[in-house]
Amino acid sequence: MTETTVGIGGAAESTDMVLNIGPQHPSTHGVLRLRLVLDGERIQHAEPVIGYMHRGAEKLFEARDYRQIIMLANRHDWLSAFSNELGVVLAVERMLGMEVPERAVWLRTLLAELNRVLNHLMFLGSYPLELGGITPVFHAFREREELQSVMEEISGGRMHYMFNRVGGLKEDLPAGWLGRARHAVAEVRSRMDVFDNLVLGNEIFRGRTRGVGVLAPETVHGYGVSGPIARASGVDFDLRRDEPYLAYGELQSTLKVVTREEGDCLARFECLLEQSHNALDLADACLDRIAQLPPGPVNQRLPKVLKAPEGATYAWTENPLGINGYYLVSKGDKTPYRLKLRSASFNNIQALVELLPGTLVADMVAILGSFFFVVGDIDK
Repeated sequence: MTETTVGIGGAAESTDMVLNIGPQHPSTHGVLRLRLVLDGERIQHAEPVIGYMHRGAEKLFEARDYRQIIMLANRHDWLSAFSNELGVVLAVERMLGMEVPERAVWLRTLLAELNRVLNHLMFLGSYPLELGGITPVFHAFREREELQSVMEEISGGRMHYMFNRVGGLKEDLPAGWLGRARHAVAEVRSRMDVFDNLVLGNEIFRGRTRGVGVLAPETVHGYGVSGPIARASGVDFDLRRDEPYLAYGELQSTLKVVTREEGDCLARFECLLEQSHNALDLADACLDRIAQLPPGPVNQRLPKVLKAPEGATYAWTENPLGINGYYLVSKGDKTPYRLKLRSASFNNIQALVELLPGTLVADMVAILGSFFFVVGDIDK
């Protein structure tokens, strides 16, 4: 015998409700789905459901040679294409024991920081938009166009630059490009106070974000959260300072690792904005140094068939959204035996399981938007 109790009238109010946010929702930045269990207006349980965009990039790496995998690698975080390429070529160069020309090292550093600003501007504009403020996104896209124009001129690509090569860069700078890049950086810097005044100075924005979605440092460590989200919770870690690569070792006086202690949505936005200011300073420092360098090559001559020696290595970089790592295993062939991708967004988004329960549905969009993720970076 089984006994069934049927709720009548007001009893139904005590039952939990399951709500799907996505997979197509403005604040999910793509096809991410959140399965929420609600008790009234409060979230009891949250489960990110991923995989809707999965391309199987890690498996595709095994069927492409070391020149071709760069094209695959720059697409998972489509806002950070240059930085994605960088990790792959650094891993292969490490396996080969290859020294990259100094000019290429500084150019890579410059382009990585311009790419960082491009990434951050997208979120500096889209986050207020998700909270009801439409104006900042227009400012963000104007500044993005300033930087996109110089990135497009040097590489030919607007989103997927394909400018890194094993041994350096595809080609040298166009005539007069350094001056145009310097002008673009100055123009963007002159208008960045729009975000300080228009967004951070807005009492509605501050009311929606201060004290909301507080991420504890223990959760950051437990889930491997990195980047501006981790630093907003007081976790003071940045690979550019703590394990320098490219030219960052010589830029320590300019590099500023931005941290906050509050760990809330407002702190995450402040970290992103302040990091954008610092990336522009780093870009200027790189431009100054490149102007002093003598003319020289920007790449190494490679054999027609490039093979990495047998072995394994791990190359990680401080991407705009956090730590991006490639674990490369080679059997001495022209293709990787295994290339495992550790993407920033994949780890970062897991923390929502801990963060969302106990919060209100109205705050869910504010928390989700402050996690600055790209769904392709989650799904790989």
